[in-house]
Amino acid sequence: MPPETTAQGPVLRLSGITKRFGQLTANDGISLSLARGEVVALLGENGAGKTTLMNILFGHYTADAGTVEVMGQTLPPGQPGAALNAGVGMVHQHFTLADNLTVLDNVLLGTRPLLSLSPGRGAARRKLAQLAQDFGLAVDPDARIAALSVGERQRVEILKALFRDARILILDEPTAVLTPQEADALFDTLRRMLAQGLSVIFISHKLHEVMAISSRVLVLRHGKLVGETATDATDRHQLATMMVGAEITAPAPAEARPGETLLKLDNVSTARQGNRPGLQDVALDLRAGQILGLAGVSGNGQGALADLLSGLESPTQGTLTLADKRPDAWSPRTAVALGIGRIPEDRHKTGTIADFTLTENTVLENYATTARGGWMNWRAARTATDAIIDKYDVRCPGPDTRIRLLSGGNMQKLILGRVLEAAPRIILANQPVRGLDIGAVTYVQEQLIAARDAGAAVLLISEDLDEILTLSDSIRVISEGRLSPEFPRGTKTPTELGQWMAGQGFDHAA
Repeated sequence: MPPETTAQGPVLRLSGITKRFGQLTANDGISLSLARGEVVALLGENGAGKTTLMNILFGHYTADAGTVEVMGQTLPPGQPGAALNAGVGMVHQHFTLADNLTVLDNVLLGTRPLLSLSPGRGAARRKLAQLAQDFGLAVDPDARIAALSVGERQRVEILKALFRDARILILDEPTAVLTPQEADALFDTLRRMLAQGLSVIFISHKLHEVMAISSRVLVLRHGKLVGETATDATDRHQLATMMVGAEITAPAPAEARPGETLLKLDNVSTARQGNRPGLQDVALDLRAGQILGLAGVSGNGQGALADLLSGLESPTQGTLTLADKRPDAWSPRTAVALGIGRIPEDRHKTGTIADFTLTENTVLENYATTARGGWMNWRAARTATDAIIDKYDVRCPGPDTRIRLLSGGNMQKLILGRVLEAAPRIILANQPVRGLDIGAVTYVQEQLIAARDAGAAVLLISEDLDEILTLSDSIRVISEGRLSPEFPRGTKTPTELGQWMAGQGFDHAA
């Protein structure tokens, strides 16, 4: 069990933390403290150094300078076990789960012998079930991680930290894949735990969540602590300006001018994906010059539709027509060749190869443009990557950097550049701004609008209703693999869309 907190002094103190990766200074002399029962929000653009700082606190990284104190005791650097034993729990932005193990086994990893048959396993199952119920984070404890959706995996990450009775909780984008209702339930539980002495560092790009849950806000920019304020003494606009050092203007797309249908699905169904539904008798048109927004709770068939359009899944019934053709052999190669640009949901698992450089990742889907006679022209590939780095503001040491060293936001910018610079006729944008800061969100959304205005058909899949309502020219809702009718912009309120997301609209329509 972690040690009990005391009322004297901060429960956590970071002093003069500095961390460098080659020529890049990720953290530059950062100091902060956390009191018992307090929520401190940590804000900053992607690549500002937030996750690096938390990885140092948790022992995943060793600082080049500075110290970490928990409950008045200095933690040995680079030892996650020491942080865990001191009562620090971390919910990572990117998953740290064993795909071949069950949910329960992942939660128990490191807490007891994995194959133990003692009665303690039953007690652990009951505790996990109770936590899942309290937090509204439903997940099957016997399901293998590999069979879970992205949203379900994030729930497991949250439950892992709660299971260990942490007294200091680091939440790195914990609601990125939760519905608004699930996020509200999480916040309600956090408030009850705060009253019992839990302390939280809350990292989020959702400023309304920061305003709702935190008592203080710290802002990082380019690895330095540039601002600190009480939450009740600021507002969302001031925080956004402090994060990026400039005014932020949300995109306001002009009225669309839809053109010809570029992709058509007629009564398409697909096989189930583990415990997730496939598509059920879906009809869908993607038109040039239009953003079609797809709203829905995670795990309701979005993955099946995205896999179908990416060439990873084939219909079990119905027809897919693309560029007036019905491909006989549907595959990722065919999808790319026929002009589909793919921004995947999971930039780590399916969007990039971690140990490849930025250049190698850039040419993954378009290598033919920089190859001659079967040989790769690496000079041309690096030049193209440099152009993307510059145009899309990918913050990195250079094109030969391994992509796993980039922040999530900068990975996403590289993927966006890789897709858009190929000038696709159809863009599959699956959770394109998940985990991005407000400046990066604005930039990505502006690029999608520009692609639409240039004549591309954009399918925007998002669990963020605000994003759907802001960008979409027309909206459809997916629930249990079924698609709602098409709703033009401005004809449905968030509450009405929420009813469709819960399946109520489908029942009424039936």
